[in-house]
Amino acid sequence: MTFLTRFVFPLTVALLPLSGYAQTPPTPTPTAPKSAAFQASAFQMMPLGAVKPAGWLQRQLRIQADGLTGHLDEFWSDVGPNSAWLGGSGEGWERGPYYLDGLLPLAYLLDDPILKAKAQKWIDWTLQSQRPDGAIGPAKNKDWWPNMLVLKSLMQYQEATGDKRVVPFMEKYFAYQSSQLAANPLHEWAKYRWAEELLPIRWVYEKTKNPKLLTLARQLAGQGYNWQQMYAQFPFTEPTSAESLGLPKGLTDKSLQAHGVNNAMALKMPALWGMTGGTTADRQSIYQQIKMLDQYHGLPNGMYSGDEHFSGRNPSQGIELCAVVEAQYSYEQLLALLGDPAFGDRLEKITFNALPATFDPTMWAHQYDQQPNQVLVSKAKRQWSTNGDDSNVYGLEPWFGCCTANMHQGWPKFAANLWMASPDGGLVAAAYAPSELTTQVGKTDITIREETDYPFRDNIRLVVAKSAKKVAFPLRLRIPAWADKATVTVNGKTVADAPKAGTFYQLKRRWQQGDVVELRLPMDVRVQPGYNQSVSVERGPLVYGLKLGEQWDKLRDRPNQADDYTVRATTPWNYGLLLPSADPTNAFQVKELPTTGVVFSPDSAPVELRVQGMRLPEWQMAQNSAGPPPASPVARPAESTPETLTLIPYGATNLRITSFPVVRP
Repeated sequence: MTFLTRFVFPLTVALLPLSGYAQTPPTPTPTAPKSAAFQASAFQMMPLGAVKPAGWLQRQLRIQADGLTGHLDEFWSDVGPNSAWLGGSGEGWERGPYYLDGLLPLAYLLDDPILKAKAQKWIDWTLQSQRPDGAIGPAKNKDWWPNMLVLKSLMQYQEATGDKRVVPFMEKYFAYQSSQLAANPLHEWAKYRWAEELLPIRWVYEKTKNPKLLTLARQLAGQGYNWQQMYAQFPFTEPTSAESLGLPKGLTDKSLQAHGVNNAMALKMPALWGMTGGTTADRQSIYQQIKMLDQYHGLPNGMYSGDEHFSGRNPSQGIELCAVVEAQYSYEQLLALLGDPAFGDRLEKITFNALPATFDPTMWAHQYDQQPNQVLVSKAKRQWSTNGDDSNVYGLEPWFGCCTANMHQGWPKFAANLWMASPDGGLVAAAYAPSELTTQVGKTDITIREETDYPFRDNIRLVVAKSAKKVAFPLRLRIPAWADKATVTVNGKTVADAPKAGTFYQLKRRWQQGDVVELRLPMDVRVQPGYNQSVSVERGPLVYGLKLGEQWDKLRDRPNQADDYTVRATTPWNYGLLLPSADPTNAFQVKELPTTGVVFSPDSAPVELRVQGMRLPEWQMAQNSAGPPPASPVARPAESTPETLTLIPYGATNLRITSFPVVRP
C-alpha cells in the first residue's frame, strides 16, 4: 500500500483561520460525533526523508550540523559516550532523548553519514534496552517522561528506514506501561506533558489497530493534567514570580502549570486527546488557549513570555528556547490534526523569527532566554520571572542545559513538515521554504521542486520535476492570513478564482512532468499594536527589529567553538518611530539584498526596511534591560532630530528593538 492511498477517512474538520487575537473555533460538522475513540488527522505528515531542504534552508541545516548539533556529543558529557542512554553511567533522564529528537531528523534530511552513524548508536542501544517485561531505557530511570521523548525519535527513524524492530518494540512497551500506571502513576513533568505520548500511540494504532492502545490513551488522560480546563478559566493573567508560584518551597503544581515549555507542549494536547478519545470541545479548545496566551503574555516575535514562567507582555521579558522549538512542533501537529491554515501562519512566524534570533549566526552558541527588546546580553540580574542571571548570554548552556539538549529539533522538523498529504489523495503545501518533495500519488512516483527565497521574497515556484505519467490529485496551497493580494498561475495562466487569505487554495487537475505553479504572496508592511501602545513592524511572515551595532566579548572559554559571549550595543537603541496617522505603512521603504549569505545574521540580512525615527532620552535601561516602552504617542523631544533607522528581520538580529514607541507628529 502506498503512502497516499492508505487514507480512507473523510475530512470533517472545518478549515477556518484564526483572525488576529480573537480566535474563533471552527464550526463543527453537523454529523461529527461529540466523542469518538479515534479520529484521523485532517492531513497526514510525510515520512522523514520525503521532503529535502534546498536553497537557504539547506544551508541553514548545514550550519546547524557544523555547529553544536553535529559536535555536542564530542565534548558535552550529558550527551557524550557515557550517557545512560548509550549504556554508560552518566545522565539517564531527558537529555539524551532530547538530543536524539533533533539529531536524527537533521542527519536524514542532510543525508549525512557521520550524523546518521551518531544517531544510530542511540537508536540501537534503545531498541536493545528492552527488558522481558517491556520496560525500556536506563534501568535507573523511573520516570515515564524521557520514554515519551525517545518514542518520538523512534517514529521518525522507522519512517526513514523501515526498521521492522520499532513497532513491536513500542507495542510491548505500551503494554508494559499500561500494566504499571496504576502502581506508578504520572507525576511532575510527565503529568503535564502526557499528551506527547499520544503521538506515538496514534502512530502505532494507525499501523496495528490494536484497541489496547486506546485503553492506554485513556489511562494517560485520566492521570494527566487537564489543560483545557485551565485555559477555560485562565488563572495566570498577571506576571508570575517565584513567590507567587510557591517555588521557594520546591517544585509546585502551580509552577508546572505556568511553565513556558509545558504550555508550548500543551498547545497540541486538547486537540490530540480530542481526536484520540476526547470530545469536540477538546478539539476546539486550542483557540481559547491561544487567545489567553496572546492576551496576557503575547510577544511580537510570535511567542508568549516564559522566563521561565509566564511574565506578561513587556517586550523586555524573555522566552525560553525550549518553548520555541516545542511550540513549533505543536503548531506542526495542530496543522496536521485540524487542517486550519492559521497554524501554518503561526508556525512560520516563530520559525522565521523567534527560532533563529536565539542563536548566534554560526549556531555554536544559543541563549536560554531571548527578548524582543534586547539591547544588552550579559550576566546580570534582570526582571525574569524565575530564571538566573546568565539566561540571555550566548553560550553552551546558559542558566540550564535543557535547551542545549532540546534546541536541535527546531529547523529539522520544520523542514520535514513543509509538505503534508490529504485523505483525498492530494498534497498540501503547509509551510513555505526551498525544498523538494518526493512521494507517491496512487502508484505514481512524483517529485515537486519548490523554488523560492521565501520568507525574504514573495514568489514561490512549484515545479513537477518528475512524474512518469499524468496523475490527477488536488494540490492545496496555504494562503497566509496576511496575504490578501495573493495570485496563482498554472503554466503561466492566472487561475480564474482569486485565492482568499487565510485559506487553503485548491488546484485539482491531471498533473504531468514540467507543470509549474507560481504562487505570489505580496508582502505589504504591517504595523501591529503592542504593549503600552507600542508598535512592531511586520512584512510577510517576518518581524523586523532595529539593527544595532554590536560588540561581542568572550565571557568563558569552552571546548571547540562553544564559548560563552556577552554582547553590548555600540549604537543608540532608544528610538521611537515617526509614523503618519493616516497610513503608517507609508513611512517604510523596502530594500531587498542578496539571499546567498548567512540569511540569519546582521551582516547578511536579505531585506532591510528604512523608516524615520527620533531618539527618546527618557527611555532608559531598567534592571539591565531596555525599560518598558514609554506609552504612545510620545511627544517629540525638543533635543532630538529625525534620523533614518534601518530595520532587519528579527531572526537576523542579536541585539534589537522590536516594540517601538510612536512619536506624536
